[in-house]
Amino acid sequence: MGLLTPRQLEIAALITRGYSNQRIAESLVLTSGTVANHVQHILDRLELHSRTQVAVWYAGRAGST
Repeated sequence: MGLLTPRQLEIAALITRGYSNQRIAESLVLTSGTVANHVQHILDRLELHSRTQVAVWYAGRAGST
């Protein structure tokens, strides 16, 4: 999981739980714009195109640790 920062991993975990950007922002005390930026960076770093793909990626990695 070294491709992502600790904060990005935190956000990926919440995406996997089905959280919206707004709910992630409330949980982590961030603005929804900051969360949107993190989500975009996660997509870019992992070369993915959707939140669903992030959830599948995270679930696969979390299960193997």
